[in-house]
Amino acid sequence: MTPAARFAAVERVMVDHDYSERRACRLIGVDWSSFQYERAGGGDASVRARLRELANARRRFGYRRLAIMLKRDGVPMNFKKVYRLYKEERLMVRKRGGRKRALGTRAPMAIPQGPNQRWSLDFVSDALNDGRRFRVFAVVDDFTMECL
Repeated sequence: MTPAARFAAVERVMVDHDYSERRACRLIGVDWSSFQYERAGGGDASVRARLRELANARRRFGYRRLAIMLKRDGVPMNFKKVYRLYKEERLMVRKRGGRKRALGTRAPMAIPQGPNQRWSLDFVSDALNDGRRFRVFAVVDDFTMECL
């Protein structure tokens, strides 16, 4: 249950059952001082508009650079708050792709024409009847299929 829903429940109990604030808070399980607190909010509309404006003008700027630009405009604001507004306005910059590396020409692996030209190796593991495990290093000649 969100804090807003709990506060609404406290108000409903106060109106419906004629309880005092403190008693209704205790009944619902809300801290009385939290219920008394009056939020100072709604002052971000102009900052949001300016943030959108700057982000549209400078498309590749992230929230940190935009916060610096806001500070230059005379809007001193914490980076964390700018980041919160930036996310709420969905102004995230899409990440660029990584560096492209040259792959070179891919040639298929040559088929061996005689013994001892190409070897394959791997570790193979199994378990005995009594539960003990063992590993074997398998080396195979690809031409003769002989296993050492």
